[in-house]
Amino acid sequence: MKIAIKSFDELSRDELYAILKLRSEVFVVEQQCVYQDIDGKDQMALHVIGKDAGKIIAYSRVFAPGEYFEIASIGRVVVSIAQRNQKYGYEIVKASINAIQNHFHTSDICISAQCYLEKFYADLGFQATGNKYLEDGIPHMTMLYKK
Repeated sequence: MKIAIKSFDELSRDELYAILKLRSEVFVVEQQCVYQDIDGKDQMALHVIGKDAGKIIAYSRVFAPGEYFEIASIGRVVVSIAQRNQKYGYEIVKASINAIQNHFHTSDICISAQCYLEKFYADLGFQATGNKYLEDGIPHMTMLYKK
């Protein structure tokens, strides 16, 4: 998988369409969650894109401190269903951490993680904090990464 990091303005029309399609396939259809994915925040995010054979198969968006949470953050982490056995989730999160460190010069990162992914994120260095809560009807928890 090849990783690219782009601002919203650097995304091609086809890339944006493929990103929104992938997010919809997983978050809306697979997880059966009706929510407002197009939330007006993509324009301020950096987009971490994983491609294989020219097709977007993994994705996340990252934010500078103060743009989403008080500290830098990662969101919309997604890997296509057909590619999940390749460990691309780990690669896209590691690339997201590196993007935050390189672009925003911080290692303090906050995520709103789906609870069933706690071990996945813990394996990448995130620690659960606070209480669990429902976000769009799905159990979530706040997790922090500090290097």
